[in-house]
Amino acid sequence: MAPHYELHPDRKYSIAVVGGGIGGLCTAIGLLHQGVPVEIYEAAASFAEIGAGVSLGPNAARAMMLIDPAIHQGYLKCATGNGWPDREHFWFSFRKGEDTSSKFGTRFFDLWCETGQSSVHRARFLDELVALVPNEAAHFGKRLDDVEDTGENVVLRFADGTTATHSALIGCDGIKSKVRAAVLGKDHPALNAVFSGKYAYRGLIPMKDAAALMGDELARNSQMYLGHGGHILTFPIEHGETMNVVAFGTKTDGKWDDPEWVKPLDRDAMFKDFEGWVDSTRQILSLMQKPDIWALFNHLPAPTYFKNRVCILGDAAHASTPHCGAGAGQAIEDALCMSRVMAHVYHSADIPRAFAAFDKVRRPRSQAQVQAAYECGWLYDLQLPGCMDDFEKVKEKLATKQAWIWEHDLEADVREAERVFREETATL
Repeated sequence: MAPHYELHPDRKYSIAVVGGGIGGLCTAIGLLHQGVPVEIYEAAASFAEIGAGVSLGPNAARAMMLIDPAIHQGYLKCATGNGWPDREHFWFSFRKGEDTSSKFGTRFFDLWCETGQSSVHRARFLDELVALVPNEAAHFGKRLDDVEDTGENVVLRFADGTTATHSALIGCDGIKSKVRAAVLGKDHPALNAVFSGKYAYRGLIPMKDAAALMGDELARNSQMYLGHGGHILTFPIEHGETMNVVAFGTKTDGKWDDPEWVKPLDRDAMFKDFEGWVDSTRQILSLMQKPDIWALFNHLPAPTYFKNRVCILGDAAHASTPHCGAGAGQAIEDALCMSRVMAHVYHSADIPRAFAAFDKVRRPRSQAQVQAAYECGWLYDLQLPGCMDDFEKVKEKLATKQAWIWEHDLEADVREAERVFREETATL
């Protein structure tokens, strides 16, 4: 049963959230927690997430607690860390995937992390978030077709012929966002995501099979195998019952011409990508159940995340590749900043200024993460200029590359967004 939220009686406005993934639900819960009226519109027949494991860092854990401690409690219920106590605070053990002097690839670096490699199955975490949303706030089968900002409110038109009118719209509708077009315009060069040059084979392995193949240490603790043109990562999910596997490759021509971004796997092509790699990596690939190949796209920097009464956050604003393990975390940070600044909005006329404050604080950091993740894809594949396959230089990069994401002062961001909003409002 969802908790009861007290909506502030002085707030005579309502917010529409389009998209019911992690970012959309965290935003809605955050707004409700602050007494802001909100309705969620989801295209699917129910809340659902595709994909398997998703990693969240210490910054995301802090953001969850600051939005609503119940979100973090739900996350901990379904989160999985490394299986061995002495590996609890390591993000990944990095290995040389083509170093055949070792069956499992020589381990050359361990990256310490406050929360370690903390991962959930997306669908399980979504279930925990759904439990925090009142049933009456959620509307399903609502695929957004068009948005009209009248200046006083926003009209949402859906594919089923229905409409909804709200004081403002927050688009959390993912990398192919319709709301992004309403903010940037249908011809903007940063409207559509671009192919990153990388793709991923994703699949799951029962942990008992993985442990029998590799031994407990490698199977039950997160590993990343680096090689020329590709890398493979493995980590436990579902409380250690399952190993999540993601094997990344490089498109040599840099193009993805297929309109489908997720396709059934060609196993022969996958094995060809990792010819000559250490035995354990090829055995991992052979055990992957129901694997798919995913083209990895990201957004070019948008010049703004809002236009008057329409705003975007999460993947709709700054979709990134997964190489920093930080995309979902950035959406949760967005939800924190948005809900806290909207807590100060009592009049509909002030909503655009709240969106402006959100944009000013969140856009630089979230876009920096997109760029950092893009560069990490080339780092892991020993293709980053200045490092290439010099493992000492790779190690130096690995040692420092996550700190600015994980150690960021989120409460300072909230204070800055509140300050910007107050200043903007005071000048009227």
